[in-house]
Amino acid sequence: MIPSIDQARAILARYNKEPFHLRHGEIVSGVMRYFAADHDPSRVEFWAVVGLLHDVDFEMYPDEHCVKGQELLRDNDVDDSVIRSAMSHGWGATGVTIEPEHIMEKILFATDELSGLIGAAALMRPSKSVQDMELKSVKKKFKDKSFAAGCSRDVIEEGAAKLGWTLDELIERTLAAMRTIEGT
Repeated sequence: MIPSIDQARAILARYNKEPFHLRHGEIVSGVMRYFAADHDPSRVEFWAVVGLLHDVDFEMYPDEHCVKGQELLRDNDVDDSVIRSAMSHGWGATGVTIEPEHIMEKILFATDELSGLIGAAALMRPSKSVQDMELKSVKKKFKDKSFAAGCSRDVIEEGAAKLGWTLDELIERTLAAMRTIEGT
C-alpha cells in the first residue's frame, strides 16, 4: 500500500513519541512536498509520505537506522517504492545499501540533514524563524562544525553534488521550502 499522509502519520507515531522526531518528519514531509511541486507535480502526496516516513525507525533503533525502517514499513504493508525511497536517505550509514538514484531520493538525501541544521539555526535567531533567515546565516552555521554537530556536512555536500547543485543553491532552495511550511 502507498499510505495516505494521515496513514503515514499514524505509522510514524506508532514508532515515535518524541515531539522533536514527529516534528522533524512533518518538516521533511513539507520540504519534499515543496520540491515535488517543481520536479514531480503529479506525485506531490507520494513525496510528502516518503518525507514523513524517512526516519520511522530513528527514535527506537538509531543504530539500525534505515535498515530497521525497511522492516517496520514492510510490517505495515507499505509499498516497496515508498520503502526504497524513504530509506535511501540513509545510504552509507548503518549498513544501508540503497543508494539515492531518483531525483526525489537525492533531494531527500540532501535536505534531511540540511533541514535539521537550518531548523537549529532558526532557534538561535531572535525571531526563532526561517522567514528572515538568509543564506549567509546558514553558511556561517554550516562552517561551524560544533553547531548542530549531529547534522552531517559531508552528507549535505554530497547531496548537493548528487543533484548537480551548488551548496548555496541547495541551501537557498531548502530555506524557501522551509519558509512555506513554518508554522503549519
